Amino acid sequence: MKTKRSVRTEELLQLQRETFEYFLGEVNPANGLIRDKTAAYWPASIAATGLALTCYPVAVERGYMTRPEAVARTLATLRFFWTSPQGPEPDAIGYRGFYYHFLDMQTGRRAWQCELSTIDSALLLAGALTAAAYFGEETADEQEIRTLADALYRRADWQWAQNQGATVTHGWSPENGFIKYRGEGYDEALLLYVLALGSPTFLFPRAVTPPGRRATVGKAATAMDISMPGRCSRTSCRMSGSTFAGSRTLSCAGRASIISRTAGGRPISSNAMPS
Repeated sequence: MKTKRSVRTEELLQLQRETFEYFLGEVNPANGLIRDKTAAYWPASIAATGLALTCYPVAVERGYMTRPEAVARTLATLRFFWTSPQGPEPDAIGYRGFYYHFLDMQTGRRAWQCELSTIDSALLLAGALTAAAYFGEETADEQEIRTLADALYRRADWQWAQNQGATVTHGWSPENGFIKYRGEGYDEALLLYVLALGSPTFLFPRAVTPPGRRATVGKAATAMDISMPGRCSRTSCRMSGSTFAGSRTLSCAGRASIISRTAGGRPISSNAMPS
């Protein structure tokens, strides 16, 4: 029987460093776009690009890149999205302040007739706002980062994205209009609604409470909380008080649920490292 061993801090830091290298290797430095995955000729993902923007400040603090390097990458990204064509045309890069899920790595144009994605746009905007919060020096470049991030956030039309409903739709396309599904329940939509409710330009109704389709503690909610969608919101939102406590409870319950359902009776432990 294999024994458990604790994960050392240096191992976690090494994992963090190696994970960050994805953003260094799968980038177009000219426009800041990050490839969705490592497959050759694969398009960029605006979600991956937003996560890169969120990670650059961490990389500076960890010594993975210099502050000027992070500023240059961030500026290239924000300038690209601010100056890129917005409109209802099928080959545009975005519309109404939102962006297509997948973009060509070189041209930045829409790939695969994909959807204009509200949640992936939210991850992009959250990355921009994270950068604006971190790069606070009074240099011309860092001032421009803050100006562009604010302008991008203000351009997102959350009221339009509601499509006359109580919640935000998953997206839109020129060919088919709005997607019928909406951001509801306990998932990455948390970040989307934080941004929508804070919009200084397209005020989202404060009285709206997104339906809690997965808001109760149960298999779906707990599994969601410890998965990628459940964690996305925490990359840019600092949870505190009852919200943090609730999230922690769901995380612990989800971990216990997964351990109990592991195939072959071999439990997963956060204190165990693979051999």
